[in-house]
Amino acid sequence: MKPQLTLDQIAAGDALPVLRYPVSATTVVLGALATRDWRPMHHDHEFAVTRNGVRDIFLNTPNQAAWFERYLTDWTGPHGRPGRMRLRMKDSVFPGDEMVITGTVTAVAVDQAGCGWAEVELDLAVGQESKTGCSARVAVPVSPDDNPWARRGERWRP
Repeated sequence: MKPQLTLDQIAAGDALPVLRYPVSATTVVLGALATRDWRPMHHDHEFAVTRNGVRDIFLNTPNQAAWFERYLTDWTGPHGRPGRMRLRMKDSVFPGDEMVITGTVTAVAVDQAGCGWAEVELDLAVGQESKTGCSARVAVPVSPDDNPWARRGERWRP
């Protein structure tokens, strides 16, 4: 298991490790099923091509959000807790594409409740083309014994 990241190990300007993932039709369909998105453009090739005018089925929004969440928690470790995310979708991601997710820390702070936060700008690209951008705020432990997942009420203000 990866060691737990703490806030003192993070600084603005830090680059997160790159995540590369080959997208298959299974990736697209399972993501749509997991998010209960039954719309045919996420599982029916013929519908996607003839009705939507795209080249194939494509990742839905909740699936892309889940990939960003996975990316963040892979980086922070199990105690990292996503607080907020804002997606900016620009184009579709299809089977046969290789998703490349990158990120850069833009700010690090501790709020009034003592919760540590990292602000991160993320990008999901295929080749040289950005497909979806994401601004995220993730809670990171301020010490080895801190766990943002244990915060409730006034101690949790994402």
